Amino acid sequence: MNKKTTIKTLKIVVPILFGVFLIWLTYTKTTPNERADVIKYIKEANYFWVAISLLLGTLSHASRAYRWKFTLAPLGYTPKFLNSFMAVMIAYFANLGIPRSGEVLRATTLSTYENIPFEKAFGTIVAERIADLIMSLLFILLALVLQYDMITEVLSSTFIAFQNKATNNPNSILIFGIVVLLISIGIYILLQKSKSLLLQKIKGFINGLKEGVFSIITMKNKWAFIAHTFFIWIMYFLMFYVIFFCIEETINTPISTALVAFVTGSFTIAATNGGLGSYPLVIEETLNFFGISNQSGLAIGWILWSAQTLLNIVAGVLSFFFLPIYNRTK
Repeated sequence: MNKKTTIKTLKIVVPILFGVFLIWLTYTKTTPNERADVIKYIKEANYFWVAISLLLGTLSHASRAYRWKFTLAPLGYTPKFLNSFMAVMIAYFANLGIPRSGEVLRATTLSTYENIPFEKAFGTIVAERIADLIMSLLFILLALVLQYDMITEVLSSTFIAFQNKATNNPNSILIFGIVVLLISIGIYILLQKSKSLLLQKIKGFINGLKEGVFSIITMKNKWAFIAHTFFIWIMYFLMFYVIFFCIEETINTPISTALVAFVTGSFTIAATNGGLGSYPLVIEETLNFFGISNQSGLAIGWILWSAQTLLNIVAGVLSFFFLPIYNRTK
């Protein structure tokens, strides 16, 4: 096995092993009685609200697929909605196996079935991610405003560690920034001057990415894009919040409390494959700060994670098989 293959394998295996470790950690830190309570909560949960959560999640995915056309339109492409939707679901499914691979596969899928250059399709996805990052920051800000003391306590160790590191190395960030700037300038000059076929391909790829990213500025329907972005994130939060109605102990959980758990839980998705092991654990620990029992918090985390993961798996697999059938006339 060569070095490149080893690195790829580790990128897949390490997050999975970390997730399995967190599941083991969750198991060992609970008593048999506590585990029995968690199982009881899950068995006796009101699954009507789980169905509502799945519906809200599906609406968010459909809105994301529809929103995609707004960034592609300025580039001269109008993909079919079903192709966009299935590409999005395949991306979510792929991310469960290899984190962040979904974005590449999503662009590849649309490139294959809609004849859109990969770099342009991928560039529009980057543009979407910028919008999603802004929404994520808005939710974090809202959580900080509504529950400032509690959320800062949850994240204090991370902030303190970063602050100490910056204090101990006051010039490190400046030096790093200068080095990155100089390297970027050097690469830019090299791409502009060189006539190498490889470098010209890289230049074309970068230009395609840039064109895709700036499509968010040049699009005609930017307000519709913004509306869909808000809709997507509101659905994200609502599909999380309605799960609290599944269990009697958490029915009266304030929206502000759920918002904090929503924010902290979102950080776990990149830590392991789709939040495997990490998501339920963080939801449990966060809700415990607000006086909700570990058993209820853990049950909430596992119910939501399992439902949404199952949705992504089923929809992703069906999309994978249905795409060639839907596009068989191409």
